[in-house]
Amino acid sequence: MDEPTFYRFLIWGFLVIAALIFPALFFITAPYGRHETKSWGPTIDNRLGWLLMESPSVLVFFACWYLGGCPTDPASLGFLFLWQLHYVHRAFIFPFRIKSGPKRMPIAIAAAAFTFTSLNGYLNGRWLFGFAGADRHGSAWLSDPRFFLGAAIFLAGFAINQQADWILLHLRKPGETGYKIPRGGFYRWVSCPNYFGEIIEWVGFAICTWSLPGVAFALWTIANLLPRARSHHRWYREKFPDYPPERKALVPGLF
Repeated sequence: MDEPTFYRFLIWGFLVIAALIFPALFFITAPYGRHETKSWGPTIDNRLGWLLMESPSVLVFFACWYLGGCPTDPASLGFLFLWQLHYVHRAFIFPFRIKSGPKRMPIAIAAAAFTFTSLNGYLNGRWLFGFAGADRHGSAWLSDPRFFLGAAIFLAGFAINQQADWILLHLRKPGETGYKIPRGGFYRWVSCPNYFGEIIEWVGFAICTWSLPGVAFALWTIANLLPRARSHHRWYREKFPDYPPERKALVPGLF
């Protein structure tokens, strides 16, 4: 099987699995963070888990750019910048900012996420820096309104995501433990603005690249984060009797 055939098989399989995962996650909550449980087998340090989960996105996508001839046209560098803006932070900065304490992560979760981010980095990177061809490179695509619209949406989502993470990271004072109700920013309207922002990011990336792998990743992000936001929202309402009743789970005013 040649690589283009393998790639087509992989991308359509990726979409089918996303369609299966989406309803399943309404009944199964991944056991990390506030939903931690010991029933999923051996665990590793939470920070190490985050590093292992997210680093393939940085490394595999960069490898695709490198093996694709290190294209330096403006559009290719724009795609590389947007992707790495999110994932360098997520893989190498965020894990060391979180107040993890004694929390641990099931190895099964870290391994599944490692597999996903490796495949996702390959699918997007190989398309953009290999299979897409000249129509995604050079000044022509840089001047296309889809590029600017998608990049603007991505950056707006990134800003929402970063603000939400900053609020969460500063909820507790030094020495404090336990959970609190986050307030401010998009937390005025939803329980999970960090997830809301991340979904916006990858919808923007799909528009910016105008590619099937970009769409597949956006759909995977929704399939994963929408059910988890619902679980977070229920957890908040059960744990805090005074939780703001007007907040939605994920989308302001809608969900």
